[in-house]
Amino acid sequence: MRNAVILHWLTYEHEYYSDEYPAGSDANWLPWLQKRLMMNDIKADTPEVTRPFDFDYASWVREIERYDITSQTTLVGLSMGSGFWVRYLSEHPEIEVDRVFLVAPWLNVHGEEATDFFEFEIDPGVVARARNGVTIFTSDNDRFESLDSVALLREKLPDAAVRVFPGYGHFALKDLGTEAFPELLEAIL
Repeated sequence: MRNAVILHWLTYEHEYYSDEYPAGSDANWLPWLQKRLMMNDIKADTPEVTRPFDFDYASWVREIERYDITSQTTLVGLSMGSGFWVRYLSEHPEIEVDRVFLVAPWLNVHGEEATDFFEFEIDPGVVARARNGVTIFTSDNDRFESLDSVALLREKLPDAAVRVFPGYGHFALKDLGTEAFPELLEAIL
């Protein structure tokens, strides 16, 4: 049975503890995508990492390992969620999935955050272990931190497909102007 695991971005502490911001798994286009995948008979989960601002890689691993990840699984990550998937798959060469979508990936390449979360070697074999490939979604006007992360991924994962969207910023609700992300849904289906 096909399934998808959709992983949110970094939620900062002031956002995490505020009623003014949704939980990471309920933000942006994640709930919209989850519902549309379920409407197409694809079980879709949006894990919620506890205290993501702590940059505790082990807590991210514990959270996603509650879900089935098989050769029929589509993995989707937004920003830090994308960076997590790259590390997780790099460190688990035994895992094969159906496909991977890295949306506005962020890998802390400039050391913006004091963390060892992204201290790992990117395994170029990640692309081969995704039966239907790895696709990077980026925007021509994203933050330089993400654009530089995309450049690094292009270097380390040269077989990954890259789709550049004009004016989509960091693929957040405020950038897209809508909770819908039909381009991603179409690519998954």
